[in-house]
Amino acid sequence: MTLAEVSKSFGDNLVLDRIDLEIDRGSAVVVAGPSGSGKSTMLRCINGLEAIDEGTIRFDGRAVHSTGREIYGIRAEIGMVFQQFNLFPHMTVLENITLAPLEVEHASKDEGRRRALRLLERVGIPEKADDSPADLSGGQQQRVAIARALAVEPKLMLFDEPTSALDPEMIREVLDVMRDLAREGMTMIVVTHEMGFAREVCDRIVFIDEGRIVEQGTPDEFFNQTRSDRAKEFVDKIIHH
Repeated sequence: MTLAEVSKSFGDNLVLDRIDLEIDRGSAVVVAGPSGSGKSTMLRCINGLEAIDEGTIRFDGRAVHSTGREIYGIRAEIGMVFQQFNLFPHMTVLENITLAPLEVEHASKDEGRRRALRLLERVGIPEKADDSPADLSGGQQQRVAIARALAVEPKLMLFDEPTSALDPEMIREVLDVMRDLAREGMTMIVVTHEMGFAREVCDRIVFIDEGRIVEQGTPDEFFNQTRSDRAKEFVDKIIHH
């Protein structure tokens, strides 16, 4: 995944300012930075939800913002988990997960069901298959959302502050699922304030401020040898929070 000179504005507000970023296959990258710095917008541009004004985003050598049918093929390879779980309330957990495989890949009902049950096992809630989302805790709903994103077997997973709407005791169960995914070699870009997770799980931290990448490095470099004042200030706030 490569972003080259990517810029994006909303009206007069420049949200992404010539972003260059390379994500290696199998790596877990955490994107950190203050609110309003452009982190979520960058994720939405990567999976084609937002158009970019300038630059290119390439995934597996193909432009994400290509037109025509190809874009659907690319999007199907990029899973996304949002802050809000966005589950369909009128469907069971199982139906929520099987929806995309049935529609996108035209999988058979049996195959969709098998895959969904396997994924519920993987996120630790196999017994919830026939429940409705309203009967689940926030942490369980977010784990269903992760299973749903995994159902089309994506090559890249994007997480946009996946734990920020959760109560503290539920955060861990969602991070544990993400930790397992990273260990299994899933390519991941995670926007999060959970710096313990960043330190333990990710290969690289990318720090964004005012739409620009200010600094990036390994967790060790980021927490112990920050070079920019802006990143230093951010780390101090988090560590002494």
